[in-house]
Amino acid sequence: VQLQAYGGGLVEAGDSLRLSCAVSGRTITMLTVGWFRQAPGKEHDFVTAIAGYGSITAYADSVKGRFTISSDNAKNTVYLQMNNLKPVDTAVYYCAVRRSFYSGTSKFRDEYAYWGQGTQVTVSS
Repeated sequence: VQLQAYGGGLVEAGDSLRLSCAVSGRTITMLTVGWFRQAPGKEHDFVTAIAGYGSITAYADSVKGRFTISSDNAKNTVYLQMNNLKPVDTAVYYCAVRRSFYSGTSKFRDEYAYWGQGTQVTVSS
């Protein structure tokens, strides 16, 4: 499984961005795809995940109501729509695929075996 994340950038507080995660090697309908983020000097934090043909989603409390994860099975791509961005959202965002196929969502980094290269999101105040 290979993943490529893109769509990051520099925005102002209150702006929106959409990140994309293009997956190859497996169809995303059998996968759990998650987004994590890592701010400077911090661990990878769970942001959101999607599974079950896109019918199952989970979000970190810090992004609920602002971020939305979705998938396009035809394009084998997962999206992260980020609205009302805040400076605390500044981080490198990674998409990842859970080690177990046909499973539900997980917030635990160690359960994800395949990782993309990351895309930088910077939110200025």
